[in-house]
Amino acid sequence: MKPEISDSLPITDPVLQATLEISKSAREQAQAVVDLYAKSLEDASGGAIPVEVLGQLSKEQKLLMTYLAQLRGLHRNSHLRHRKTKTQTLESKGQVDSLHLHLQNLLYEQRHLEGEIAACEGFEHTYQSLPLIPVEEFLAQHPELQNSADIDEDALMVARINHERAEREALEQQRLELQKRKTKLISENKKRREDLANLDKDLEKFIDAAKPIQKMFDKVA
Repeated sequence: MKPEISDSLPITDPVLQATLEISKSAREQAQAVVDLYAKSLEDASGGAIPVEVLGQLSKEQKLLMTYLAQLRGLHRNSHLRHRKTKTQTLESKGQVDSLHLHLQNLLYEQRHLEGEIAACEGFEHTYQSLPLIPVEEFLAQHPELQNSADIDEDALMVARINHERAEREALEQQRLELQKRKTKLISENKKRREDLANLDKDLEKFIDAAKPIQKMFDKVA
C-alpha cells in the first residue's frame, strides 16, 4: 500500500518512500496487535486467553517485530546516508565558497581594469595640446591624403604629429646652424677686437717712440 504523501512536499527518494511504507505497515500492525489483545481480553471475560488466540497474537507480534527490524535497518542506512550526504555537502560547500571567492576576485579585477580603462580614456595626452596646423592646411600640403580611403581620424592625427615633428626638427636644425654661425661671428668679433686693441697698443708705442724725433724736428724748425 502506498503511503499518503503531501502534494506540497513530494518525496521521491526510494529509501524514504520505503521507510514511510514500512512505518505505516508497522503502525497498522501495532494497532492490529493492540486491537486483537484487547478483543481477546474482552472475550475471555477475566479468564484465560485461549491458546489459539495466543498463537494468533504471537504471529501478529512476530510480524510487528519484522516491521520494526526493517525500520531499524532503514534508519541505520538512512543515518549512514545522511552522514555521507553531509560530508558531500561540506565538500560541495567548500568548492562553492572557493568558486565564490574566485568570482569576487575576478569582479574586483574587472572593476579595477574598468577603472584603468576609464582613466586611460579620460587621460589628456600631450599631443592634444600640440600647436598643430589646421587639418585643412595640412591636407592642402599633403593632397595624397585627401583621396585616401584608408586614413581615419587616428591615422590623420599621427600624420599631423609626424609632420609637426619633421617641421620642428628642421627648425631645430636651422637654429643649430644659426647658433654655430653666431658663435663663429662672436669669436671673429672677439678676435678683431683683440687685434684692434693690440693695434692701439702698437700705435701708442709708436707714438711714444716718435716723440723724441718730433722734438728734434721742432728744434730744427
